[in-house]
Order: sequence, then C-alpha cells, then structure tokens
Amino acid sequence: MKVAIYPGSFDPVTMGHLDIIERGLDVFDKIIVTILCNPAKKTLFTVEERIFMLKDSLAKYNDRIEIDSSYGLLVDYVAKRKADAILRGMRAVSDFEYEFQMALMNRKLNRDIQTVFLMTGLRWIFTSSSIIKEAARFGGDVSDMVSPLVEKKLKEKFAAMKTSV
Repeated sequence: MKVAIYPGSFDPVTMGHLDIIERGLDVFDKIIVTILCNPAKKTLFTVEERIFMLKDSLAKYNDRIEIDSSYGLLVDYVAKRKADAILRGMRAVSDFEYEFQMALMNRKLNRDIQTVFLMTGLRWIFTSSSIIKEAARFGGDVSDMVSPLVEKKLKEKFAAMKTSV
C-alpha cells in the first residue's frame, strides 16, 4: 500500500487543497492529511476546527483518507507513520522555489523520504487560504473556493471578531 503525507496548515481547507488530495488518490492508496502545527504562525482556526472542516470536506473518502496533526519536523512524522512520500501541491513559480528548498532540506534530513509534486488544477491556481480569508474577512463571496461548511465557519469567525471589537 502506497501512503503519502499531505502536510499543510489548512487554515482553512480550500478547493485547491481538495483538488490535490483527489488527484493524489490516483497515485497513492492512502493519504494522511496532516495539519502541521507551527507555534510561530498565527492561524484563524484552531487545530480542532481545521480537523473538523477537513473531515467534513473529505467524508466521501473516509476509507482512503486519514486526518491528523503534528508538531515538529515533517520528516520525523513521515518516518513515524511509515509513509512512502510527501505530497505537495504547487500553484506557480513562486511556490516552486519554496517547495524545492523544502524538498531538498527534507531529503537532507532523511534520504529515504521522497516528495511528489502535483500542479494545482488551473481553476484553483490563484487561490490560497490567505487570499480566501482576506476576501471573506471583508464580505467577499468565496463560496466557489471552499466547501459550504468552510464558508459558514469563515462567516461565523469574522462575525464574532467584529462583535468582540
């Protein structure tokens, strides 16, 4: 069984993420979608909220998808989970430089771990969680870029932030 780890912050999960996961299932038997917890990164949603949104968005693949979270080095997590590869999506040339550096560092840290890149589908090439959050913060329509649950959670989160100010 070929297993890949698909790491990210998923703050929140987008249609671009789901595109990579769905196409990754054509290559791998199982994908472990892993929220990497970086204490230096400020997130909008808690890890628990992100896990909930991922589970809802990926429910139809429940036999081939696992949702998890991890602190620490990705290569240590990949080795611990006995995965075959790290799955990464790339949108543009700007992603390539960062992803290439990360893949080389991961390879330096553990020569047994491979990184597999998939190009994001053209429909999602411009999207990112950050851009979607920015649009949603100011009332922009993001309904075609995230699942209905994620859209609802974004609206709730930003409404709560407005009332607390």
